[in-house]
Amino acid sequence: MVANKTTLPRINVADIEHHVDSLDFSKIARDWEQFGAFVVRGLMCPYAEQIREDIDAITEEAISQLDDAEHVEGIGWNTPNKTLFISAPPTYVRDKQVMVVGCNYRTSAAFFASACDDTILSIVTTLLGENVELYQEGQCLVKEPVGGHPKKLHQDSSYFQHKYDGPVAALCYAVDTDAQKGALYVVPGSHKLGVLEHIDTVSHLGLDDADWSWDDALQITGRAGDAIFFHVDTIHGSQENYSDSRRPVFIHRYRRADDYVVIGGSTTKARREAEQNIAQAKKDNQLGLLVRGRRAYDADRSTA
Repeated sequence: MVANKTTLPRINVADIEHHVDSLDFSKIARDWEQFGAFVVRGLMCPYAEQIREDIDAITEEAISQLDDAEHVEGIGWNTPNKTLFISAPPTYVRDKQVMVVGCNYRTSAAFFASACDDTILSIVTTLLGENVELYQEGQCLVKEPVGGHPKKLHQDSSYFQHKYDGPVAALCYAVDTDAQKGALYVVPGSHKLGVLEHIDTVSHLGLDDADWSWDDALQITGRAGDAIFFHVDTIHGSQENYSDSRRPVFIHRYRRADDYVVIGGSTTKARREAEQNIAQAKKDNQLGLLVRGRRAYDADRSTA
């Protein structure tokens, strides 16, 4: 059994719910400190429909490219448009399912614009301070209809453990998302447990079912444009999509301008290898695009 699990707070969604038209930044900061997660209703409404269209178009393109997909051991299959597929359940219509769509800040103008929205950046600077950069190029995930894969409960820090607090994630619904469609679960307060041991699963790293179950987590349903913020150490995940349409989400990640990955990887083997190279980690990390504040010179990190 995981230490301190029984001390985690049991709350309702309403306890961490905010609305874009009436933001209380002091309460946002308190929710972040206490629970490591909160939801802002309507935050991404100006962008959600166009991003959904972009995700759908790139997904259809990827499906048409499956015959040319390259297999990566332990990861899945990458299509030419940089969409990742994983193994599908035996009863699915295809032997592979979409997981990460090749929709990012380079392929969707609406997605990039939403990452630079003034309100979302004001929220992020409340959590991280005034100097903030984007981590990576954004991420769009799709659960296919009628049996789209689950994502086991996990911490993002198992994939990219940072020197400081690591990226703040803002997962945004591109369509109305209920329990049947695979709405996100979070475990409030779990960010205070530190980085936990993960195992390899069909959808990459996840926590052992013997330690963490869906009953430990809080499900957050929402409308298109709602945004769920969570700490890099906050446990989260989602169940299957049982509906008859796709469940697309888009994710922005922000970090301090001086932060960097210490240990990263999508499998336990990759993490073990990264642990042997911690001394080189800072120099190997690429700088993100600065979206607020300024960046101080650091001789150990390239600006290229």
